[in-house]
Amino acid sequence: MLEICKLRKTYRGNLRALDGIDLVLGPGMFGLLGPNGAGKSTLMRTLAGLQPPDAGSIRFAGIDVLADPFALRRRLGYLPQSFGAYPYIGCRALLRHMAVLKGLPDDATTTRQIDSLIELTNLTAHASRPVTKFSGGMRQRFGIAQALLGDPDLLILDEPTAGLDPEERLRLYNLLSQLSNERIVLLSTHIVDDIEQLCSEVAIIHAGRIVARGSTDALVGDITGFIWEGPSLADPVSDAVLLNSAFRRGAPIHRYRSMTCPGDGFSAAKPTLEDRYFDELRRAQAASC
Repeated sequence: MLEICKLRKTYRGNLRALDGIDLVLGPGMFGLLGPNGAGKSTLMRTLAGLQPPDAGSIRFAGIDVLADPFALRRRLGYLPQSFGAYPYIGCRALLRHMAVLKGLPDDATTTRQIDSLIELTNLTAHASRPVTKFSGGMRQRFGIAQALLGDPDLLILDEPTAGLDPEERLRLYNLLSQLSNERIVLLSTHIVDDIEQLCSEVAIIHAGRIVARGSTDALVGDITGFIWEGPSLADPVSDAVLLNSAFRRGAPIHRYRSMTCPGDGFSAAKPTLEDRYFDELRRAQAASC
């Protein structure tokens, strides 16, 4: 069990990145969804022990993480939003080096685990190739392999699919779905489709605060009957809120949240997690004005 209580972090210039974050997570895949600048990466780095919070507490399996960060690191796998690699060093050799840095013994057991992770992440054919020569998707799979060294109980993934093409994203989805049965996997992203594909539980974060949290189905179910699709409204009804304007096969599509039909040309639309996401952002933005 991962318990985060009233976590706060403020940067110079009074930039409040975390504003009282409360979360309790059990085994499985949990999604943290929010726009760029919402505080996701700050929370991930804080959980990974890379920076201290200003206030609050973090407990994992009975460990006071802030008092004893090294106790968590031994049970943590972390894939940051971006990471570098030594040039000219092959995938297997770099994993072996990182295993030593993690404190794993340089023995046959660790070698077998590295070979197993290379196979799991579908990198066997590229095990001797330098990671700096990998494609974006291969680099992300390598990043997951290094995060899984030591068989961690908590896996933190920060924007793992950013920049991947659809085929690589699907390949990564299949891999991540295999990893969440017996450990906590915290997936942080601004890509709604990642959450819908992978996570049964999600929290939406905005301006350092959790603005909604629950099962993916429940968050979508709460807005059933209130989502409408149609033309742009110059003078919408009083409660209509524009959630998103997009294009479908070249034609403009506008989605509104409203208790009643906003006007002529509108039809009820099946709600999605993206609708709930934009609805929460619009509400948070309106409240801050």
